[in-house]
Amino acid sequence: MNILITGASRGIGRETAKQLTLIDGNKVIAVSRNKAKLEELRSECKALNGKSQLITLPFDLTSDNIKDELFPKIVHEVDHLDILINNAGFLVNKPFLELDSEDIQKVFNTNLFAVIKLIQMLLPLMGKHGKTSIVNIGSIGGYKGSDKFTGLSIYSASKGALSTLSECLAEEFKDLNINVNCLALGGVNTEMLHQAFPGYKAPVNPEQMAAYIVDFCQGEGMQSSGKVIVPDLW
Repeated sequence: MNILITGASRGIGRETAKQLTLIDGNKVIAVSRNKAKLEELRSECKALNGKSQLITLPFDLTSDNIKDELFPKIVHEVDHLDILINNAGFLVNKPFLELDSEDIQKVFNTNLFAVIKLIQMLLPLMGKHGKTSIVNIGSIGGYKGSDKFTGLSIYSASKGALSTLSECLAEEFKDLNINVNCLALGGVNTEMLHQAFPGYKAPVNPEQMAAYIVDFCQGEGMQSSGKVIVPDLW
């Protein structure tokens, strides 16, 4: 399978990219702003499996030049995509009245607008050689009726928008051989979580969460579409 995953340099994205890469036959394109961390990941995968196919593409997905700069690099590596995992995320933990325009822009640029631009850009590579599965990594904070937390208004709003976008695209792409689903994740012990909530320990680690995502992408994500799913891990 040809797979592209964003936010692959740390946390859930890094572990998911690694687990997918170590499956024989998968070619994984890992995208992140952090070039050094991507190189570390590639070295680790090669050490674990000399046949692993991990392509690292350092890039800032919020850039206005995404189509001119990133797309040619992707099509140089693959002629189609089987799986797209939109995992890159940005979290601000700040009371609503203290948020400024920069905070809001950074959150929505990464969590929503970059996803929109990436899907639009990559659509020509999807559904042409069998089913393509798009998996958007959302948050329980953006899930209707879930418990909400002070300081996460903008982050949760961006993830709620991502959930709705996923449902809408599933309908729009249903005749294009493309499935779209959203996984609304709870707290996972990642660097991003610890930066936002110092001292908090979540009950799920990145390896467990990645294993769920890998299984979903290659299984249910290929069979169903239009779902917003809260994994049964908490």
